[in-house]
Amino acid sequence: MNATTLLRQTLQHARTRVALDAIARTLPWAFAVAAIAWRWQGVGIAVASFLITAAVVVAFAMHRARKLDTHWLVQRLDATRPDMEDSTDLLFAHEASLTTLERLQRARLIDRLERGAAPELRPRWSTRAIVLSVAIAAIVFAAALLWPNRPAQAFDDVVAQLSGEAARPTHTRIVEQNLRVAPPAYTRQAARDEPSLDTRAPLGTKLAWTLRLAPQPAAAELVFHDGRRVALRRDGEIWRGEHVLTRSALYRLSLKDAPPLRDAKPHRLDAVADRPPQVRVLEPDRSLSLATANQKAWAVSFEATDDYGIANTAKLRVTLAQGSGENITFREQTVALRGTGSATTKRFAHSLDLRSLGFAVGDDLIAQLEVEDNRTPSPQNARSASLILRWPSDLGTETSDMEGMVRKVMPAYFRSQRQIIIDAEALLKEKRRLDATEYLRRSDAIGVDQRILRLRYGQFLGEEAEGAPKPPPTSDDVSAVTESQTEATDEHEHADEPADDHAHDEPATPATFGQEGAVLEEYGHTHDHAEAATLLDPETRATLKLALDAMWQSEGHLRQGHPDQALPYAYTALKHIKQVQQASRIYLARVGPELPPIDESRRMTGDRAGIARRGDALVAATPPDPALLQLWQALDEAHVDDGVARDIDFASLDRWLRANESRVADPLSLIAAIDALRAEPACVPCRRELRAQLWPLLPRPPTTVPRRDDGDAAGRRYLDALRQENAR
Repeated sequence: MNATTLLRQTLQHARTRVALDAIARTLPWAFAVAAIAWRWQGVGIAVASFLITAAVVVAFAMHRARKLDTHWLVQRLDATRPDMEDSTDLLFAHEASLTTLERLQRARLIDRLERGAAPELRPRWSTRAIVLSVAIAAIVFAAALLWPNRPAQAFDDVVAQLSGEAARPTHTRIVEQNLRVAPPAYTRQAARDEPSLDTRAPLGTKLAWTLRLAPQPAAAELVFHDGRRVALRRDGEIWRGEHVLTRSALYRLSLKDAPPLRDAKPHRLDAVADRPPQVRVLEPDRSLSLATANQKAWAVSFEATDDYGIANTAKLRVTLAQGSGENITFREQTVALRGTGSATTKRFAHSLDLRSLGFAVGDDLIAQLEVEDNRTPSPQNARSASLILRWPSDLGTETSDMEGMVRKVMPAYFRSQRQIIIDAEALLKEKRRLDATEYLRRSDAIGVDQRILRLRYGQFLGEEAEGAPKPPPTSDDVSAVTESQTEATDEHEHADEPADDHAHDEPATPATFGQEGAVLEEYGHTHDHAEAATLLDPETRATLKLALDAMWQSEGHLRQGHPDQALPYAYTALKHIKQVQQASRIYLARVGPELPPIDESRRMTGDRAGIARRGDALVAATPPDPALLQLWQALDEAHVDDGVARDIDFASLDRWLRANESRVADPLSLIAAIDALRAEPACVPCRRELRAQLWPLLPRPPTTVPRRDDGDAAGRRYLDALRQENAR
């Protein structure tokens, strides 16, 4: 090791010793200052004071260490090493400025340093100063922790003491307060301490109050706005009380045999209700799915969310509907699923084996997930939307019955669009053997058949029928063609007649008993607005509208003698009709009627009390809440004269609030405003606050015709001149 490196290490060791010595002497005072700050202002100020004091200590130690520089090292070496011959400064001088003799002396010093042991130049530990500093800081620290609390005195009390008045206090002070909030275990929220007496917590939270009062009352209790009371028990100088939060409330501290509290403002407890879980369907992406011929499984997936947590398991209810008409049977089974994901969001997935369930042609498979949250002791549950897997049955076996919760939505006679296509294709094959007139006539006849079928479908969408309703042709017999020609003739004959004025003709074909179409023709009048038609569900109605649009295009080309251009639209209409016919069932909720209760005491008595007669004169309507309106008017500032409030019926306001608490968005704020005004009736800001909160609750006045004013002076002169002119 050369001499330069040796001297640098020696200087660094000395600086480290000095810095540590300074820290050891001053750091205990940082703890003492923190203890004093904790007793004075709390934990936050104590931590800040400790950090600031520690930073000052470190800065002081670094400053002490920087004083050990090269000049100090030269002096220490000359003082402790006689062999350096008071020439240590030559080691740090610039070589170019040295003489030959100085260079020789410098080389001798370096040789001595390299051959000898490393010089020990570190200052000694100031043990005495360190022990004394630690002892004094420890005494201050212990005194700060063990010093008894002295209740804070208000300004009025100090003035009373200085003025020599009675020592009996005029108000009770809350010297120390704490509210322990312990939410239910299922919420997974940690218990906390609230420095104030207001809090917001979930339902079922355990609340524990710790209060220190001065002077001490004989008894103390918590009084809630709804009349509930929680007695506090005394434990030495501390008053303690417990309560379970079941609903939001306002409360205040009530004392016995003690001066009133200086701050009598009520405190607020907001109870947060546990929301029920929410279930969302992830797969499939639609509520009604059609099964394929080779499908063996059906995958379903759900996502459940909750504010506090979802149970790990859920129930998948699977219902198999089999049969048709009056022979529909239902078979239900439950599958337990285990979710994956976080505590508040879980996914449930399952693949249903269609073969093991006995799923066959014409059956419906309904799946619905039921989940629960983690609330104890009574968990909340929720169900997902029903998912339906349908295996369409043969169209020739459809019926139009209704049994239980299954209802047919399409009649069975909507199957003649295929015959129109067959007729159009047959006409195209015979085009070469027919002349132009006969070809146009037969094409027009098929177009009339298409029109009749379109009108019959349109009745189920609320469209107006054009002429007398007739059943669609189902074959190519002579009667069908004749009927089509007659319909076409009627159309041309009545082209100039006005629109339908609800004078419908009698049906051309006699109604057949038991047929849905016949019943609708005889007793129905289905020309309602299209958007108001309620016979079909929205998806079926939308599909049927597409079929009607295609029928319209097909009819137009057929009536113009172009069956080749009409066939694409006819096939499109047939495709949509098949989709409509496949919607053989819709599932309705099984709910019972909610009828008003029957007053058995008035039956067969002839009592007509409360039944108004039509000849009675109209009477003025009573406002829905006259009491609330009167209270709002009484809160006007004009009712405050000389600091005295009048016409405030707090009892009526309390009764109205108990009866209509559900109408108020924030009942606790309204109760607090009422309480503040009750405590100080002449408080104008309190009246304004209560009046502002009652304003949104007032009923909206009914619409009336505004009274016309008399006009200005010029208008009145003009009216007088008109009256004089009419009097002549």
